Amino acid sequence: MATIDHVGVQTSNLDASLRLFSRGFELLGFQGGRVDSGGFHEWDNFAIARATGDRPVTRNLHVAFVASSRAQVDRWWGGLTAAGHRDDGAPGPRPEYSPSYYGAFIRDHDGNSIEAVSYDTSDGAAGVIDHLWVRVRDIGATRGFYAPVAESLGLAVRDRRDRITLVTESGTVTFVEGAPTENLHLAFGVGGEEPVRAFHHAGLRAGGLDNGAPGERPEYHPGYFGAFVHDPDANNVEAVFHDR
Repeated sequence: MATIDHVGVQTSNLDASLRLFSRGFELLGFQGGRVDSGGFHEWDNFAIARATGDRPVTRNLHVAFVASSRAQVDRWWGGLTAAGHRDDGAPGPRPEYSPSYYGAFIRDHDGNSIEAVSYDTSDGAAGVIDHLWVRVRDIGATRGFYAPVAESLGLAVRDRRDRITLVTESGTVTFVEGAPTENLHLAFGVGGEEPVRAFHHAGLRAGGLDNGAPGERPEYHPGYFGAFVHDPDANNVEAVFHDR
């Protein structure tokens, strides 16, 4: 089964985003390091980059990071709101999601929803992505694209009338109708070159637009083998095998 390998967000103010996420990951006790390049910063499976003319600002995304405890959720929200980041939901139980769900929310300067979440069944490392919510224009078109893509990647699918959720080894991605998420990069990690090719083939057959055929991308690192397809809302979806 594939993982959420990385999520890329383009920001209108890279310095502001760097301050926000650096502090946020510190408050979550993130144990990994940060990779920095020109106009780009990455923590494990989440990355921010400076928006450009051909890579515009990411908007209307919801991304939730794993917290190790309710107290850590409280500290995360308190520290970020004290630093001036906009409150979007104080810490507390959200039983409508699951009985032990405990989360808190802020908004970044581009209006994206950022969450820290803890619940009894959490088993991920603090600071990595727990789930994404992606808004789409037409859930039928989205279902028609992502159902075969999920099959090619070996992902479980939870399909409801108003939404579709892809279940990966490292978190979930839910698509639901609303003001569309724009300019998201979503990469699924796979265990070999053949699943990359299968993903690309399935995405094109499902109506996606080719954004990069399967092949080596040594500019990222030696052994990086990926393929890219635009989904019905023009988000850039990738399958990648890291042959290190």
